[in-house]
Amino acid sequence: MQSQLAPTLAKDVDAKRAIDIVRKCVHCGFCNATCPTYRHFGDELQGPRGRIYLIKSLLERDEFNETLENSLSLCLTCRACETTCPSGVEYGELSEYARNALVNQERKISRLERFLLSVVPNPRLFRWLYRMGRMFRIFIPKPLQSSLSRKLPKQRDLPLGNGSVVLLQGCVQRALTPEVVHHLAHLLSGLGIEIKTYESEQCCGALHLHLGHLERAKSLMRSNISRVKIKDGSTILSSASGCGATLKEYGRILGGETEAIKFASSVLDVSEFLSRFEFKPRFEQRRIALHMPCTLQHGQKITGVVEKILQRTGYELCAVRDGGQCCGSAGSYALLQPGTARTLRDQKMDALLEDSPEMIVTANVGCQLHLESATRLPIMHWIELLEMT
Repeated sequence: MQSQLAPTLAKDVDAKRAIDIVRKCVHCGFCNATCPTYRHFGDELQGPRGRIYLIKSLLERDEFNETLENSLSLCLTCRACETTCPSGVEYGELSEYARNALVNQERKISRLERFLLSVVPNPRLFRWLYRMGRMFRIFIPKPLQSSLSRKLPKQRDLPLGNGSVVLLQGCVQRALTPEVVHHLAHLLSGLGIEIKTYESEQCCGALHLHLGHLERAKSLMRSNISRVKIKDGSTILSSASGCGATLKEYGRILGGETEAIKFASSVLDVSEFLSRFEFKPRFEQRRIALHMPCTLQHGQKITGVVEKILQRTGYELCAVRDGGQCCGSAGSYALLQPGTARTLRDQKMDALLEDSPEMIVTANVGCQLHLESATRLPIMHWIELLEMT
């Protein structure tokens, strides 16, 4: 796609990178076939090709674009378009640039968005407010009430060690699904692997990054790197694929900083690490519907690994139609765009239940919480299905 950078952006390194990405797009439209919002709205401006065209206009004119703002607000950043694109357009990176540019041009920020940006990175405060929200759900706007469906489990201390495997706890996961990390710690201990955790662990920055607050995201990332100290040969395990997708890109986002590259290269999704071990089933229910988060299959480009672990363990995987489609969670999307998110969730739930599973599993806390609000069937993180042999 031919494009010329606005003179006012001629010395902007990030803008130059963005225009190079735009120029990769050949306008073929393959991306629209896999874009959830294009499929839902049937509108060219709600698909990747249309959004790239709008970002092109932003780069050429360096002017606030309300149409682009509205279009990006409905984009899930699921990156299914990247998986489909024959030209290798890095749409996720391009949308990061555009959202940040709009924030810098004084994009309107809702009270809910400000609330999420200030509360979610603080697990203790987030957990307390979530509990209060459940107690007073009647006063919560109806579109948000379904996000308070989970009864919070008790928090338990993790085993502390000084091993070379660093176990990240995350923000939302530490607050709302702490049983996931605790069970993972149990599995690793049973494998004779000494882990290390950091209570001072900082938010990974994904929430701020995806909402366009790039400088704050970078600050959180640098803080996380300084708090989660790693040695040569250390492995950092992430069991939340949404966090993992961002953690693995620290080097790129922080402009090639040495410590960021070292940190990012140490990050593994838990599936990559556990694929070398054998387990036995933890539950009698064996027919499983696996929901693959976008951040795992499109963001981290990990496919087939979780499936093989579960099948080798003894579980039967049900067929799931449209497995590459987003469930509508997408970080803060389910709260900021509840109507579209519910539609996508219901479509995903129909596909997950189609083959009559006994249980649904996923690999990301946001997806788990979002899907839980639509069914009484047990939904959990897939590592909770594993037990030591």
